[in-house]
Amino acid sequence: MKVIGIGGSLRKNSNSEYYVRYTLDKLAAEGMETEFISLSGKTIKPCRGCYGCREAKKCIQEDDDFGDIFDKMYGADGIIVGSPVYYSSAVPQLMALLDRAGFSSRFSGKFFSRKVGAPITVARRAGHNLAFAQLLMWYYINDMIIPGNTYWNVATAGAGGARDPENDREVHDILDNFAKNMAWVLKKLNSGS
Repeated sequence: MKVIGIGGSLRKNSNSEYYVRYTLDKLAAEGMETEFISLSGKTIKPCRGCYGCREAKKCIQEDDDFGDIFDKMYGADGIIVGSPVYYSSAVPQLMALLDRAGFSSRFSGKFFSRKVGAPITVARRAGHNLAFAQLLMWYYINDMIIPGNTYWNVATAGAGGARDPENDREVHDILDNFAKNMAWVLKKLNSGS
């Protein structure tokens, strides 16, 4: 079973990258194959709403990094996305990826159906819940399975631009539980029981 984690921050070694990697490490300890994909240094154009994917069965835009990431999303059993929160929403580059992926998948077999995953959002003080809800809606409309948890997958880090995610100890416990639940769901789905 393969789980990919997509870091939406354009900053290298970002707080959201830390939390996505942390969760992937916990999933690897549960026997999952994992891979981290950073949007840092990548170009993802927004969806044009051209409907070219309807006939082509894939997004027809070219000259950016969407295709490679989309292929990895297609091949994964589980998908986690992490986003920094600057203005109470997920960052635009991550939403461009998710909008195009979700729209394209509708015309290429709705392949996100029954994949497992959830988002992680990171803010310095507030706005996580709105961004978390925004990303949850993407999982929901793509017919994905979202494991429950004892709290939302939201973290506090980065006051003044700091890279200090290891200081939010509470979210480590939250993400530990999320990873256990996600691994449990994936194992159940793949056992046939």
